Amino acid sequence: MRLSLGMIGGGEGAFIGAVHRMASRLDDRWTLVAGAFSSDPVRSQAFGQGLGLDQDRCYGDWQAMARDEAGRPHRIDAVAIVTPNHLHHAPARAFLEAGIAVICDKPLTTSLDQALDLAGAVERSSAPFVLTHNYSGYAMVRQMRAMLAAGDLGAIRVVQAEYAQDWLATALPGNKQADWRGDPEQAGPGGALGDIATHAYHLATFVLGAAADQVSAETSRFVAGRLLDDDVQLRLRWTDGVRGGARGQLWASQVAVGAANSLRLRIYGERGGLEWSQEDPDILKYSPLGEAPRLLRRGGPGLSAAANAASRIPAGHPEGYLEGFAQIYADAADLIVAHRTGQTPPAGALGLPGIAAGVEGVRFIEAAVRSAAADGAWISLGQETA
Repeated sequence: MRLSLGMIGGGEGAFIGAVHRMASRLDDRWTLVAGAFSSDPVRSQAFGQGLGLDQDRCYGDWQAMARDEAGRPHRIDAVAIVTPNHLHHAPARAFLEAGIAVICDKPLTTSLDQALDLAGAVERSSAPFVLTHNYSGYAMVRQMRAMLAAGDLGAIRVVQAEYAQDWLATALPGNKQADWRGDPEQAGPGGALGDIATHAYHLATFVLGAAADQVSAETSRFVAGRLLDDDVQLRLRWTDGVRGGARGQLWASQVAVGAANSLRLRIYGERGGLEWSQEDPDILKYSPLGEAPRLLRRGGPGLSAAANAASRIPAGHPEGYLEGFAQIYADAADLIVAHRTGQTPPAGALGLPGIAAGVEGVRFIEAAVRSAAADGAWISLGQETA
């Protein structure tokens, strides 16, 4: 079944809007039919018509879109919110209250108050909510998650996550993407922390199946005049018995000269280790204790059902960023259809990041900011409240 999609944000010059549109189309599960693409009504309507949308569904603002779509007999099945962070909360709540599913970029909101408010809106709504932590859509990330759930590594001891880029190694005045990410009013309290450290943190917790319990953080602003952090170094503690009291380190930087999009995750347990890199996403290195390391390949033999379900083409034909993003959209479609028909969603849809992951991400940001302000003091994530 093909579903209809609306979009808020993602207009001219917006990188992530184009990514969402491509990803949603990849598996023929979605058709973009409506949108409010810009805060400028004229530009919004012109952009939508340029995409081939009907004129009456090219809206001047998201408020008009929410009112109109809620009253249509054939309204959109979901809205994708691809705006800067400070514009997530209000439209997400409005569409949830209208009973329309929401697919929202991360981080969920710019404050824990807003995140918890949205959690309440999701609880009251009849509509699903999906957060686009797209790296959890990669086949070999899902293989890692399946192996940990099966106990292949035993009790987890060490978690190493990193996300390094260099695109903000210098000031970029006038760059639209850099400008809003460096503005606390639009991005929230974290720079690299909110933009990419949240991806690395979610990746680790998605694979482990457990959020961390405590964080200790140091944040830095290396480029003169920058208002938000551009480098973050954190320690993490998992203290529950399920994860065996694992300890973790997370580094996220947007000033690491020579790094392109280096997202990596390494997990070590009592019986083995796993290593995965986003820049070589089809390969997972598995090192059982006392045995030669093995390279597991996407599409190859010996993989879990979860990994195979997230793979589209034969091994040796590389899959990457768009396919991982598309997997989130395909799973979201399955989730919405199952919700509508009263059936149990497929396993991939059940594992989608949703409102809980969104709240955890905002807790993580606020706890790390508090820790950094207290010279790296350990802060409990579970006790962070609005």
